[in-house]
Amino acid sequence: MTRTVWLKADGSVGDWESRKRRITTGLEAGVDWVLCDESDVSRVRELGAVSVAAFGDGNGVDVIDTGDAPDATVVGKDSEGDGSVDLPPDLSGSADLSTLRRDEADGAYVRILDDDYEAFAEQAADAAEHTIVVGEDWTIIPLENLIARIGDETELVAGVESAAEAKTAFETLETGADGVLLDSDDPDEIRETVEIRDAAERETLDLQWAEITAVEQVGSADRVCVDTGSLMEGDEGMLVGSMSRGLFFVHAETAESPYVASRPFRVNAGAVHAYARTPGGGTKYLSELGSGDEIQIVDTEGHAREALVGRAKIERRPMFRIEAVVGSDIDDAEGGEPTGDRIETLLQNAETIKVATREGPRAVTELEPGDEVRVYYESTARHFGEAVDERIVEK
Repeated sequence: MTRTVWLKADGSVGDWESRKRRITTGLEAGVDWVLCDESDVSRVRELGAVSVAAFGDGNGVDVIDTGDAPDATVVGKDSEGDGSVDLPPDLSGSADLSTLRRDEADGAYVRILDDDYEAFAEQAADAAEHTIVVGEDWTIIPLENLIARIGDETELVAGVESAAEAKTAFETLETGADGVLLDSDDPDEIRETVEIRDAAERETLDLQWAEITAVEQVGSADRVCVDTGSLMEGDEGMLVGSMSRGLFFVHAETAESPYVASRPFRVNAGAVHAYARTPGGGTKYLSELGSGDEIQIVDTEGHAREALVGRAKIERRPMFRIEAVVGSDIDDAEGGEPTGDRIETLLQNAETIKVATREGPRAVTELEPGDEVRVYYESTARHFGEAVDERIVEK
């Protein structure tokens, strides 16, 4: 599920200078949407690239004629959605619902004042691409009810006033809201809410231990250093390997060395033919990576996040062939040889390239048969980087 952060920036939150400061902070933090009044659409777009949703403000501005049409129009403000106009006894007579059903608006804004407004939000969700619900004296029950009743046909956005409330909204009933509408001027709350969104979207991979069976020098090859636009921590790196089903955890160059300075934005990832895992479970050949591509960063516990590739640097270097076995059992009948699925990769012969072992990071130059290393293993084949149900032999 893709989570979103909306930032409330309509006239109810202050004058334009106040709204401008809030919006600028949101853009710098990485919010997905700004919800403003119709008359502010062009001014929001001038501040930066972001999706803009707009309330109709009744001032007669024709946003289409000015070329500043919002990405989504939202009904509910100063009308039935926020209680400014009473709900009709029969919701089929609702003006807001009629507008949504005629496809004259993309989203609904509903303050959950009581059970009737909860029912109103459910009906709006049937027609709206985005359904924004704001609790009054908020309890989690209305959101739980809506998450349980509303299907995938709408994006359910919960109104919040803090990062803590956003975290709760994303976790409610385990499924959580699809997005949050944050009403806050506090830069820390805005940044933390975006961070919570990012954390909620991240994969957690089931990393395994594999037993090293061979480490041998094999001559030179074209190897790839992947330099990202992000700084990595000491327990982070990338998943790379010669075989798509078994990828080795290779540490970022975060450690100081007597030979070279640390480069915490870099993973010396291996030879050009190797696969690297990308966000969403795909893979790319290292030779394909270039500036602007997305790569997946993973820590030794399997927590994943995304990073942008700044550059991929290819140079010819001496290499090791690293072979390991996943699901290893010692087979006495085979003279103590480990059995299981064999995977391998090529890594540069250098002290600064490290893999994750049970004893911590270890340079490939010190790696020996019998050592256990972190790997990501899945028993699926891949075609153009996508998992497929097909028999493919890799050796």
